[in-house]
Amino acid sequence: MFTLDLFKPRCLSIDLGTVNTLIYLNGELVLNEPSVVAIRDEPGSLEKIVLAVGKEAKAMLGRTPGAIEAIRPMKDGVIADFTITKKMLQHFIRQVLNQGFFSPSPDILICVPCGATQVERRAIKESAVEAGAKNVFLIDEPIAAALGAGMEIGESAGHMVVDVGGGTTEIGIMSLNGVIYAESLRVAGDAFNDSITKYVRSKHRTVIGENTAEKIKEEIGSAFKSSAVKRKTYVGRSISTGLPTEFIMTNVQVLEALREPLATIISAIRTALEQTPPEVSSDIAKSGIMLTGGGALLQGLNQLIKDRTNLDVRIAEDPLTCVASGGDKALEMINKNNMSFLSAE
Repeated sequence: MFTLDLFKPRCLSIDLGTVNTLIYLNGELVLNEPSVVAIRDEPGSLEKIVLAVGKEAKAMLGRTPGAIEAIRPMKDGVIADFTITKKMLQHFIRQVLNQGFFSPSPDILICVPCGATQVERRAIKESAVEAGAKNVFLIDEPIAAALGAGMEIGESAGHMVVDVGGGTTEIGIMSLNGVIYAESLRVAGDAFNDSITKYVRSKHRTVIGENTAEKIKEEIGSAFKSSAVKRKTYVGRSISTGLPTEFIMTNVQVLEALREPLATIISAIRTALEQTPPEVSSDIAKSGIMLTGGGALLQGLNQLIKDRTNLDVRIAEDPLTCVASGGDKALEMINKNNMSFLSAE
């Protein structure tokens, strides 16, 4: 027997990230999956067959035979492969909604990098519509991150957030639900992994994959000098012999590897502060900087930012979900008058 709940409007907030996709449904985190799709070329057809999405597909990265490819259809926070992104979104939406024949189409809010172009924003919106959305709203990631971190950006006082994700670092300064300054830097978690990969190749003459680089970053990664030394042994492929080989990495070496991307992020933060109106700068001096995103978990990043800016730096309570949960809060506000934070489509 059907009930009215079956037709209750369902609203999804989607953080369509380069590394992970997170979805909130009516106030609850219901999906957190890698933004990875495994595909296979169909002989005699231009259509690619999707074999796996999310965690299952990520496990295939660097391990697939010639006919199968595991790809990340998002790059630097925006769509790199429209067709595959649409299929990935469709898979995640169906997984979350468990859609049946009579299921109503959901309203969807998608968080986008503040530096995304109108063409990129249109591609994201069209992808969501083709994936089954009824209405699509876009919101800039710094705004969503600030809302998710519990910042009172509706106040007249200025607030600053730095969201270090997988593909981009979003820097935003906000007041009265509006953006005073925003910058999207295409240097973030992926750039950290790339720098570690290059360092291991140069220093240890060893080739490693993306998953190993990420593991090194998570286990012994450091953004600020420390007297304690951490060391771990990892396995890669020797450049000279082509055979599997072990090598030792320390937190000191990881800090050396990350020096360039970290310097780029610090430079962008300082530029944002330099271009902030004096009154807002005074507010930020009191409230400090809120750090969100997966990059916030890199040990010492908050200390590095504090050291270079002389400002207090707080890490959000749950930095990984701030953008998606902030989008969920924005959906609640859409029916009210506080809509100035919505991005132009």
